[in-house]
Amino acid sequence: MENELAEYLLARGISLPVEAAPLFDSYYELLLSANERINLTGITERQEVLIKHFLDSLELLAWQRELIGPLLDVGSGAGLPGLPLKIVCPELSLTLLDSSRKRVGFLQETARELGLRQVTALHGRAEDFSRNQLYREQFPLVVSRAVAKLNVLCELCLPFVAPGGYFVAYKGPDGTTELSTAQAAILELGGRDELVWPYALPLNMGQRLLIIIKKERTTPAKYPRKAGIPEKRPL
Repeated sequence: MENELAEYLLARGISLPVEAAPLFDSYYELLLSANERINLTGITERQEVLIKHFLDSLELLAWQRELIGPLLDVGSGAGLPGLPLKIVCPELSLTLLDSSRKRVGFLQETARELGLRQVTALHGRAEDFSRNQLYREQFPLVVSRAVAKLNVLCELCLPFVAPGGYFVAYKGPDGTTELSTAQAAILELGGRDELVWPYALPLNMGQRLLIIIKKERTTPAKYPRKAGIPEKRPL
């Protein structure tokens, strides 16, 4: 897996550190084993995981070669995109947030098994954690992948972003449509859509987008609304 991943990354202008390469094999084995007990992913074939999960997660490094942490991954699930980014950028301080206690247990165990330091896995909802002053507007970079529509995601994620920082949403090709319907939410929450970064996964495994939103102003104190409301009544 490591040679393939290194080649794919090189084609995207990203170098895979020698010491990081074998960790992806270990991560894959841990993911497969845990997936028998916990619903982490429907993608389990080795090459598909390599491309659709690991390589896709690392596309952020094609946009920003050096990540400024701490980084927060909202709705991290199986650790994507946070853990692949941490493996390639070992100095990065990483916080993973997920609403499932079982998934958070997997994230904690995986970080330990891979020997990753400065990784914190939190159990809870974004609506609650982003009202805690320890986390609100404390992250220069927040990411989220395959969690919700963009107008909902912005309410969940932008309150965590420090003014001047960025929220990056990993999306499929319909992300541009989501962006057009999320404009009011982005402005209301203190953001501005900075860039749409399109890319194609190898072997015709799909078109993807990074939607990059810059935080320009402090998010109004009334956001996020109570848990569940952003999904039911999106901005």
